[in-house]
Amino acid sequence: MFPGAIADREVADYVLLGAPLDISTSFQPGTRFGPNRIRQFAESFDDYDRRTDQFFTELAVHDAGDVRAWDDAPDYVDWLTGSVRDAVWDDAVPVVLGGEHTVTAAGVTGVDPDVFVCLDAHLDLRREYDGNEWSHATITRRVLDELDVDEAVILGARTGSPDEWERAEADDVTVVAPEDVPEWDPDFGDESVYLSVDIDAADPAFAPGTGTKEPFGLTSREMRDVVHAVAPHTDGFDVVEVNDRDDGQAASLAAKLLREFVFSHAAAHD
Repeated sequence: MFPGAIADREVADYVLLGAPLDISTSFQPGTRFGPNRIRQFAESFDDYDRRTDQFFTELAVHDAGDVRAWDDAPDYVDWLTGSVRDAVWDDAVPVVLGGEHTVTAAGVTGVDPDVFVCLDAHLDLRREYDGNEWSHATITRRVLDELDVDEAVILGARTGSPDEWERAEADDVTVVAPEDVPEWDPDFGDESVYLSVDIDAADPAFAPGTGTKEPFGLTSREMRDVVHAVAPHTDGFDVVEVNDRDDGQAASLAAKLLREFVFSHAAAHD
């Protein structure tokens, strides 16, 4: 159980779902260990948040455990979507712990947002990768082309194929380079937002435990500031691509960003 996620399911305002999918990671696998590793490295955090004057244990967070993964990505995403929708129908905010970035398709489908905001080192705008249309490198393309999202905002992207950069020039995509993220100012109006955090948006100096490291990335504080800014507008959240190939840096950052999301969202909706 995620530390402090002690609310009963029936009264929860936030429902955590582990999604340990690990079938298309293209360099270093291990995302199957991500959900429980995130839980493990949250153990040391204090319950109290001074910035928002809230206790995590008082914010009605429920950890529903892991939705066991298998080796059929479309089938698994469809099954996971059902769990996400259950949370939405119960007026709770779904929080998905990945697992590879492919699981974001379930979060987006279940929430049905207008805008997809993603912290990511990669554009993930490919139609396929190594012949796999369900690769984790295709998630933002799928969100735009198949899941009826109006706009994608990709923060911290610093690499992609020529075709991906061409797709990123379309009106429904905004790419904010790492050096410009601190000055980015969200303006969503009344639009519904889904926020996805791929931990590789961080420079690998901060989060080496991820599958496809890309130097020259964001600092932990820059990622935190984005979560603070976007959380009040958000109807669904995930943090993905954490693996077990470091001493807990990536999992610790992921767990802290998850908590910062809950604190910020709860403070805005109090």
